[in-house]
Amino acid sequence: MKKVIIIAEAGVNHNGSLVLAKKLIDVAAISGADFVKFQTWVTDELMEKDAPKAQYQNLNDPSSSNQYDMVKRLELSFQEFRELHDHCKLRNIGFLSTPDEEKSLDFLTNDLGLDLIKVGSGEVTNIHFLKKIGRKKLNVILSTGMSNLGEVEKAYETLLANGAKSVSLLHCTSEYPAPFDQINLKAMDTLRQCFETSIGYSDHTTGIEVSVAAVALGATIIEKHFTLDKTMAGPDHKASLDPVELKNLVSAIRNVQLAISGNGQKKPSLNEYETKKVVQKGLYLRRSLHKGEELTEENIQAKRPVKGIEASYYELIVGKKATKDLLAGQSLDFSDIQF
Repeated sequence: MKKVIIIAEAGVNHNGSLVLAKKLIDVAAISGADFVKFQTWVTDELMEKDAPKAQYQNLNDPSSSNQYDMVKRLELSFQEFRELHDHCKLRNIGFLSTPDEEKSLDFLTNDLGLDLIKVGSGEVTNIHFLKKIGRKKLNVILSTGMSNLGEVEKAYETLLANGAKSVSLLHCTSEYPAPFDQINLKAMDTLRQCFETSIGYSDHTTGIEVSVAAVALGATIIEKHFTLDKTMAGPDHKASLDPVELKNLVSAIRNVQLAISGNGQKKPSLNEYETKKVVQKGLYLRRSLHKGEELTEENIQAKRPVKGIEASYYELIVGKKATKDLLAGQSLDFSDIQF
């Protein structure tokens, strides 16, 4: 079983600060995540100046009047992303980013030389852009929030038809935070049945339990937002993990993957064989018996540990006779019994 890929989603939680962005990389590296992911865009290429904010953005970041002003304030330059890319190398963690428009796609692939990019849920129906991404001939991870199966199929086939090396799909619910009753993790099974590719989960819920459950259900990629401080101003902080929670998430995912990696056979583990000897019970005599005397429910009992005959043979032993004189408290062996 391949190791689950864990993407620590820094996103825009740097609040437009290179210093905070580097600190986010440090936290992600310490957590044991495989990648730290950002979002790369040129605001004027991404949206109109009067673009309204989503409802969750209004709730979580009321400081900006519209989406353009908010996103412009959070924008990092390409030069700053070069520094972040270098800092990831220094901290031995993979750098990943989502290009939100074509200039950023060219920068990430041509300038930084990324061979893996993440494509956000908002691009699933942006077929022209997906064609350009496919022509980069990269490995792609595509989130599928807000999408129906037909839209996912078209996006998936577009990327592959235009040259993408591989396309992994992440189930996602595009709310921040996403309500637990709207997560529908079983949709991962649908994606798995319909597409011959890696299936994962991009988690916008609070806490770590849904990501852990997704791994138990077979997710091979987990993406989760994190922040330095949930109380910071900004659209995504409240739906993110703090540094301690991120580290706990990585640990929990690694442990769960170990727990589900067995071959499915129901038998004792190697360590259980030793435990079995002292926890399960064997058959003992309550009182001494003479040779030829019958073994009955009154004179045998099951006790720990197993030294001779296991307790599972109790009913087979009752009614049989002793082959020799036996002492009270003695564990029974098959050689003591006449069959």
